[in-house]
Formats: sequence, structure tokens, C-alpha cells
Amino acid sequence: MLDRILRNIKEIVLHPFAEQAGKLLHPNMITLLSFGFGLVSIYFIIEKSLMTALVFWLLNRIFDGLDGTVARITGQSSDFGGYLDIVLDFIVYSAIPVAFVFSTQLQENYFILSVLLSSYYVNAASWMYLSSILEKRNLGATSNNEMTTITMPSGIADGTMTIIFYTLFFIIPSQLKLLFAVFIILVLISIVQRMVWAYVRIR
Repeated sequence: MLDRILRNIKEIVLHPFAEQAGKLLHPNMITLLSFGFGLVSIYFIIEKSLMTALVFWLLNRIFDGLDGTVARITGQSSDFGGYLDIVLDFIVYSAIPVAFVFSTQLQENYFILSVLLSSYYVNAASWMYLSSILEKRNLGATSNNEMTTITMPSGIADGTMTIIFYTLFFIIPSQLKLLFAVFIILVLISIVQRMVWAYVRIR
């Protein structure tokens, strides 16, 4: 939900950097750099160097936003670029909670981690399949002038909310179970939001 509000602000902030980056790098290379920063962050989580890991997590998020802006202003937007971006994002989003639980070695965290990852699985189905239906009906990103490759039906646990919660994982790791639990609730609310929206709009 916050994504729709902040997306235009992100475009304005990143535009000057995107103009320069677009002269040097293809958008897909920026996507791969973003993924590389995510992997480095995961490494430092496992090594328990959380502040260093946080820096690379934030770089991952900045470059993840930059690739799309570069693609748009240089006319290099592509379906493959959008596909690559979301697949690599899902790898990082899934691996970071796993890395945190692995680094703590607390058995009590494994159950809530399994619930979190299960909620991601259902959440992905809830928006990806709905996106496919909307694109099929010409109600997707192109017809709505959205800045994404495909339409992303909104929910409370969107990209911005994910950044907020994941950043809190780094800052207050002692509250990992609580943060996981709250985020699970937000993800489940998002699933219900989309199901209700779909029931009303496309049944």
C-alpha cells in the first residue's frame, strides 16, 4: 500500500543517479549488482556482523529501485528485466530470515521461520496469479500506466513495509521472533485483502 504512495518520490530521488548509471550499466547489470549486495548481506548476517550486513541490505534495496528507473529513462525496459528482478528479490527476501535464524542457532526460531516462509509462499500465489488474471483481462500495468512490468495488486505487506521490517531485523535482532510474528500477520492480512478485492472485482 505504501509502494503506490512512495513510488513517484523514489523516481524523483533516483532520477539524477539513474541518468549517470544508465551511461555505464545496462539495467540488468544493476539488477545483478543489487543481488550481489543481497548475497553479501546474507554472508555478514551469518558472520554476525549485522551493521555491515545492514549496509549491504540497504545497498541491495537502493540498487533494486535504481534498475527500474534506469530502464525507464534509457528506454531499456524489458519483460525479462522485470522477471529477473522479481526472481532475485524473492531469493534475497527468503534467504535473509533463514540467515538470521541460522546465525542465532536457536531452535525456537525455526518454527516461526517455517511459518514466515509458508506465508511468503501463499502470498506469492495470491498476487502473482491475480496479476496474471488482470494482465489477461487487459487490466494490468500497461493499461494502468504503472511503473512495474506487471501489475502488483497492493496489500499492507508491500515492498516498502518489507524494507522497514527487514531493516528492523538488523537493528533489533533480539526481537526477531516478535518481528517475524508481526510480519506474518501483515502478510496474511495482505492475502485476505487481495482475495476480497478479487472476489468483488473479478468473480
